[in-house]
Amino acid sequence: MNTVKRIDPRRPFVIAASGLRRITLGEARTADASDALSIGAPRAAHAPAPKPKRVCEAGKRRLLVVAHSDRGALDEHARQAVAAAAIVADTQTEVVLLVLGELTDDAAALGADKVVEWPALARPAFAPDRAVAAIGDCVAAFAPAHILMPDNATGDGDLGRRYAAQAKASIATHVVEIDAQHVGCYANGGRSFATRTWPDVILLDPEAVSAKLPFVGAGERLAPPASGTVTEFAQSGRYADRGTNQLDAAQVALEEADFIISAGNGVTDIAGFETLARALGAAVGASRVAVDNGHFTRDKQVGATGKTVNASVYIAFGISGAVQHLQGIKDCRHVIAVNLDAAAPIAKRANLTLIADAQATMAALTQAVEQAKQVRAAPIVAGAGTNLREGVAA
Repeated sequence: MNTVKRIDPRRPFVIAASGLRRITLGEARTADASDALSIGAPRAAHAPAPKPKRVCEAGKRRLLVVAHSDRGALDEHARQAVAAAAIVADTQTEVVLLVLGELTDDAAALGADKVVEWPALARPAFAPDRAVAAIGDCVAAFAPAHILMPDNATGDGDLGRRYAAQAKASIATHVVEIDAQHVGCYANGGRSFATRTWPDVILLDPEAVSAKLPFVGAGERLAPPASGTVTEFAQSGRYADRGTNQLDAAQVALEEADFIISAGNGVTDIAGFETLARALGAAVGASRVAVDNGHFTRDKQVGATGKTVNASVYIAFGISGAVQHLQGIKDCRHVIAVNLDAAAPIAKRANLTLIADAQATMAALTQAVEQAKQVRAAPIVAGAGTNLREGVAA
């Protein structure tokens, strides 16, 4: 006879730090509306707890963070710069974020208390004088104690050095350690480590801090400071931006591609797949199975034994998602999977999974893209109404 007493699964429970439900062994608690961990509110118990708002006194002291955005978002390096300012800020300090471009991210979640967007200075336009003038306008408007920027090779590092040189400000570059009292970086070719008190401008190396914060900022949106200096430099003509050369997506190396569609064993219509790639203007990738089958060349293989990619959008058609393939796409921002198997490993990695046949999805997507291009290219007749659903003049 089994004498082991079974624990009642309906007993009160708590959510452990690991996120798992743990049944309590003590007295049963009385559930009420304010108890998010009670048995009476299981959905609230599993929902992530809202992060507290960082408390600070407005107008006392400010730290200014400057970074370019990429299609409305900050990359991980820029997020770390904002987090660094938020981590070291005390109750007397506000974090002001100047975004060169647009920002669709949640500024409060980034740790910023105030946000200023300057869409006219977005990439890929090369306008260093205008960007330096924008920083100068924000410095005049907010009087920050220090400026923090990511020390990258895509514009922010160069911009920070330009501003420091023109403003005759002290600067620390390639900073790998930061706290409320000092900053630190490697010196003498990495053979020694140097520290100093905070300079006027701080350029942070990647991974100096974690971008994950246990709190949120105020996230208040502000208009750019009213000044004529940015417009003045726009009309100065000191620099001529000759634009960027548009390359065929097929000529772009997978490691540098920003938009990739990849085929796996579930793709049988290779011609339709390549047609979709041309219509979308996307680079072509493939799984190891598709390459081994001879459908694609070896340089198109994505995975641990192929190419590691960091595209903003990666669409996988008919790819189950072996460990080696998932390792190759771990740095992609948005992964979309099209697969008939809802339990495929790639579904756990994907931000969006479409349970459908790859061939039918590719054909429908190609048709939708071509129709959208025709609508965009169609001339607009003055005085005529437009049926947006059908894309024809009414």
